[in-house]
Amino acid sequence: MTSGITLIAPAKINLSLHILGKRADGYHEIETLMAPLTLADEIELQLAPEAEPGTISFFCSDPTLPSNADNLCVRAARTFYEASGISESIKITLLKKIPHGAGLGGGSSDAATILRGMNELFKEPIPFEKLYQLAISLGSDVPFFLNPKPRWCRGRGEILGESISLPDWKLLLIKPPFPVSSAEVYTRLQATGYRLQDDTTLLNGISIFNDLAIPVFEKYLQLPILKSWLQARSEVAAAWMTGSGSTLVAALQKECSAEKILDLQKNIAAEFGKTFWIKETCLCSRSLQPVACSP
Repeated sequence: MTSGITLIAPAKINLSLHILGKRADGYHEIETLMAPLTLADEIELQLAPEAEPGTISFFCSDPTLPSNADNLCVRAARTFYEASGISESIKITLLKKIPHGAGLGGGSSDAATILRGMNELFKEPIPFEKLYQLAISLGSDVPFFLNPKPRWCRGRGEILGESISLPDWKLLLIKPPFPVSSAEVYTRLQATGYRLQDDTTLLNGISIFNDLAIPVFEKYLQLPILKSWLQARSEVAAAWMTGSGSTLVAALQKECSAEKILDLQKNIAAEFGKTFWIKETCLCSRSLQPVACSP
């Protein structure tokens, strides 16, 4: 058996996000077009035979994230153990590159990647259909990341449509120096009487919109200002908020050069502050196959 593997856990963006209403189980019925990005966390899974059976050791490059049993990565590993009956100890090392509270799905991606990775490491004791059910139990976005491809997702996000082709856009992600709580956003949405936004942009035949923008923008007033500023730039084809925020996405014009992109990043920092996190990325088309570690 391989002693360890290294995997990538990609971020995602929502190109369209429509809230259809609240369900009897407390979740919201949604319809969303999601796509994975080249921006990704890196996860190493290593067997730890020196530890007590069933031990899960978790290490993360971001000290602000919890490392106890509440961490979604630890919960994913524990869920896998309970479902598989495997008790070999494991060490999880997470190199965090996706900011949290950003609407980029970093935590969900990490959890799904650990499920996939542990199944690979232990020679696939759990069939994909069962792995999918485990993913649902961990979070609404987690199933998407088991096999992340651009696709429509429905239900509470767990019903996955067929993968679709999207243009090879250059993207700029801009996150303010604060996270946004998804639970708070949905609470605010309910308080508005489900007043949904109608600011739709057509980009290469795809309707770009986000029904969660209003409850976020009404509290975090800098975000709609940033969105309008981006939309006025000649380098930007479209700008919108992804997920429940706080990240804004700018799809760049096809002819936008590297120099213009760098100038745009400098102008954002000058206009809105150097505490803003800015990252150039694009849609992900590379393989997510695990890479074996040296013994």
